[in-house]
Amino acid sequence: MKKAQVVEAMGEAHAAPERERRQRVQSASTAMVVLKGLAAMGGRASLTALASNVGESPAKVHRYLVSLMEESLVAQESDTQQYVLGTECLAIGLAAMRLADPIRLAETSLVHLRERLEVTCFIAVMGNRGPTIVRFEEPGLPVTVNVRAGSVMSLLWSATGRVFLGLLDESRIRALADEELLHSPEDLLAQLDRDDPIGQLRCEVQALRCAAVKDTNLKGISAVAAPLFDFNGRLCATLTALGATGGFDSSIEGAIATAVRQEAQAISARLGYVAGSQAT
Repeated sequence: MKKAQVVEAMGEAHAAPERERRQRVQSASTAMVVLKGLAAMGGRASLTALASNVGESPAKVHRYLVSLMEESLVAQESDTQQYVLGTECLAIGLAAMRLADPIRLAETSLVHLRERLEVTCFIAVMGNRGPTIVRFEEPGLPVTVNVRAGSVMSLLWSATGRVFLGLLDESRIRALADEELLHSPEDLLAQLDRDDPIGQLRCEVQALRCAAVKDTNLKGISAVAAPLFDFNGRLCATLTALGATGGFDSSIEGAIATAVRQEAQAISARLGYVAGSQAT
């Protein structure tokens, strides 16, 4: 065999495994498209509908569904002939849910907000005594505030508390808010609706999907807060940014509120939340 032929043969021998590797990667990628397409359709779909959703021919999608069924990632119902997510998908989902800790997943967002906007920011959850700060980040030149990890926030006068008040319909929270209302100073009460102060606050938060305050919870301090939703669509925590009122834009459409909402939405997505799936 001539030298050129030997070199060519060696090149083909090396190229064959690389082609096979690319084909395997492409096949795996297509299988994931089919699987994610089925999940996006609620975990149940006919072959025709699924093929249309992922933009592939029914014959091609069927080949991948057969492979996915062999791995128990997909199953087919005998009565309807529809394809559904399989038991292995359930196991994967449960494993992901166990890792879906809002405090851990929010750490990157807290640092991002602190560095990008130079604001104090924190994560709060609903505790026995009210909204409680569990993770706290300060910029290089922090604003002096008397809140830290472990601090309990007002339901009525803090942006954090208003998000919980507006989006958690629980008798315990309403009772805590009623108690606060009885002991609130007149100058703050004058800012609320006289006929239904708590109801009005709830409506505002539900309409805006966030909350903002200025000089109510702490004099000279403004804040904005946005909700974090879990995979069930239930409010599980809030993301809040605060700063000195003079240099802090607390408007709902301002840069700070927009950034807080965007980070909160990103955290919620990592928790498995799908927009529009709030628990009732």
